Amino acid sequence: MKARLWLGILLLALAPLARGERIKDLASIAGVRANQLIGYGLVVGLNGTGDKTKFTGQTLRNMLARLGITLPPGVNPKSKNVAAVAVHAELPPFAKPGQTLDVTVSSLGDAKSLRGGTLLMTPLKGIDGQIYAVAQGNLLVGGLTASGQDGSRITVNIPSAGRIPNGATVERAVPSPFGNARYLTLNLHRADFTTAQRIAASINRILGPDTARPLDATSVQVGAPADPAQKVTFVSMIENLEVEPGEAPARVIVNARTGTVVVSRHVRVRPAAVSHGKLVVTIRENPKVSQPAPFAGGTTTVVPQSDVSIEEQGKHMFVFDPGVSLNDLVRAVNAVGAAPSDLVAILEALKNAGALEAELIVI
Repeated sequence: MKARLWLGILLLALAPLARGERIKDLASIAGVRANQLIGYGLVVGLNGTGDKTKFTGQTLRNMLARLGITLPPGVNPKSKNVAAVAVHAELPPFAKPGQTLDVTVSSLGDAKSLRGGTLLMTPLKGIDGQIYAVAQGNLLVGGLTASGQDGSRITVNIPSAGRIPNGATVERAVPSPFGNARYLTLNLHRADFTTAQRIAASINRILGPDTARPLDATSVQVGAPADPAQKVTFVSMIENLEVEPGEAPARVIVNARTGTVVVSRHVRVRPAAVSHGKLVVTIRENPKVSQPAPFAGGTTTVVPQSDVSIEEQGKHMFVFDPGVSLNDLVRAVNAVGAAPSDLVAILEALKNAGALEAELIVI
């Protein structure tokens, strides 16, 4: 019993006080990524809301010819129940033939709505021109449109686009270098030298020295076993290691449209004094009537008279000591009841004076 108690105390002492983030949340493996697929097809079964374009009729003619139906020459099938659409999907990594994908269907012509339509068999191609999936199925359209005889019309969301859950079947797998690679490269989602160094140190601490080495601020190279089965276990162990990422650099982000200001906690201010106030310009119109003397032969006129006054309000002086933090800066601005726009003006003044130890980004 006493040995178990000491073991529990030892484990608590060795446990980290602060949990970091998993490597799988900080980085991705190079080469393990999704691929974009795109195709062109026809949606049929619409309730008179299809296309009126010529290329839709040409596509319908070509499809019927492949099915053994020949239309008379010069006949343009103008069916209002057909729409030409673009179909796109994302092929996830390691997708195998027989698996299904979600597809998005969007109108290419002047179709008013795709609601109630069915996508006919459409091949989906990759950037190399090869067919990797085939899509077909009934569309789910979230938007709708309604119109009256007087020309009034109402539209909710977008009725000219829809989705087909599990609407595509994978026909070809994308070759992956994962199984034959001697090294795995972890690419960080956000470039940071400190994070890259900590990831390599964490892997080397668990799997032995020289297993991982940082290549730059974005990439960490890790030696991997040759057996693909062992490689899967190896990656599973690495991606669940917890690492404390490096903190982002000091930044001040200002949204000029909404007046939103985001200040990171590492922002510091050097010794500086800033005077900030507002000029209020008031213009008052006091028109006067000019009345001529009797029998003078003049006319009564209105003479404009404007009174312009300028008043400076909110004459606040801010004095910042060395190393002032974010809390001190916000507290000083809030103490005088200043608005976010006032804080932006103060930060810009400090940046121009070289007293703001942070990057100021205005979007």
